[in-house]
Amino acid sequence: MSTSTPHAPHATAHVVDDDTIGVRSFEASGGDWSEIAEEALRLGEERIVVNMGPQHPSTHGVLRLMLEIDGETVTEARAGIGYLHTGIEKNMEFRSWTQGVTFCTRMDYVAPLFQEAAYCLAIEKLLGITDDIPQRATEIRVLMMELNRIASHAVCLGTGGNELGATTIMIMGFTAREEILRILEMVTGLRMNHAYIRPGGVVQDIPPGTIEAVREAMVKVRAYFRQLEDLMLANPILQGRLKGVGHLNLAGAMALGMTGPVLKSAGLGYDVRKAKPYCGYETYDFDVPTSTDADCWARMIIRFEECYQSMRIIDQVLERLQAMGQGPHNPVMVADKKIAWPAQLAIGSDGMGNSLDHIREIMGTSMEALIHHFKLVTEGFRVPAGQVFQSVEHPRGELGVHLVSDGGTKPYRAHFRDPSFNNLQAVSVMCEGGQVADVVVSVASLDPVLGGVDR
Repeated sequence: MSTSTPHAPHATAHVVDDDTIGVRSFEASGGDWSEIAEEALRLGEERIVVNMGPQHPSTHGVLRLMLEIDGETVTEARAGIGYLHTGIEKNMEFRSWTQGVTFCTRMDYVAPLFQEAAYCLAIEKLLGITDDIPQRATEIRVLMMELNRIASHAVCLGTGGNELGATTIMIMGFTAREEILRILEMVTGLRMNHAYIRPGGVVQDIPPGTIEAVREAMVKVRAYFRQLEDLMLANPILQGRLKGVGHLNLAGAMALGMTGPVLKSAGLGYDVRKAKPYCGYETYDFDVPTSTDADCWARMIIRFEECYQSMRIIDQVLERLQAMGQGPHNPVMVADKKIAWPAQLAIGSDGMGNSLDHIREIMGTSMEALIHHFKLVTEGFRVPAGQVFQSVEHPRGELGVHLVSDGGTKPYRAHFRDPSFNNLQAVSVMCEGGQVADVVVSVASLDPVLGGVDR
């Protein structure tokens, strides 16, 4: 942390005296808090304004917190964002609908598969093919999302422990996550930024042995989470740091648009999987954990419980996939060839690119098919004019996608309601009146990922 000293010439701060009621107030416009601090110093007011971040580990490296403190007490807090701005939403307007998947998967890089799923579900709504998506593709989407949910919560619990000085918690959390990332890499070829879920289905079916590998991994992950519980839940130091800290009641959570574990910790079990089911979630047996404590401790407990519920869903998905079987009778991409990218790729002997047999089949079967494939990949399919909103239950809350099509091969507008962005609104409410050390705990309980915030 450092004292805020830089000067922005376009900022103004002046004093307003109201003799009728004997009130002196500060009015600030533009610039930064450094100008307010300078004005307060000129007037003889003793005020300390400090920067926490954006390089501070407790602010996830790219979140800036501007804190006004009185001793160790935070009297005012403000979040500064934009340090990880990527222009993803604007870039998507210049790429085909399918290419957009490779952009949105990079927003919240801790939970990329949820952005892919929400975006593709929205496109499928615009195309009117929601009911045409193969059942196996839908089951695979659920499997990937729930695996990703556990991995995301493992990062939250692990980094939260590390920010409080418990390195062992971080190591164990990341070790559990590693088991899941191996599965994601086995299926998609990548540990993150997968671009695996595509409009119409998924890129390709899960490879042989995936079901057994997931079952083995879940046994290990469950054991790691039990160890994490033993390390964290009975720890009096952790209880002292989390219980009663970062309190945000239900009225405040709803007024600020909070969702996910923050809202559930305040007593409202709103979960998109239950409220507005997608991908067949209404057919799965799972519970939505809630609490009424509305503090950082409750949010940690809820994330543990959500992981166990995800494991229940994964067990059910694996049973369905095993009973369904693989093969041409169970495709993973919509049948309409005017939309579907090739979903069954034969990999070459070097492990990079298509096999020669696959290339010969494409080029030798039909010249018209080859031309169509070329146009599908380079130009993309057209989406009927209109707009749509689709939301999914992201690990951090409700992730919404608003897409607008003008009938072309690219989105006219793509906008995401990222839960981390909304949840950061609660920083001031949760931190003001507490200690500086509690700011770390409160931000960790929100679990913001700034790639999704800044987009």
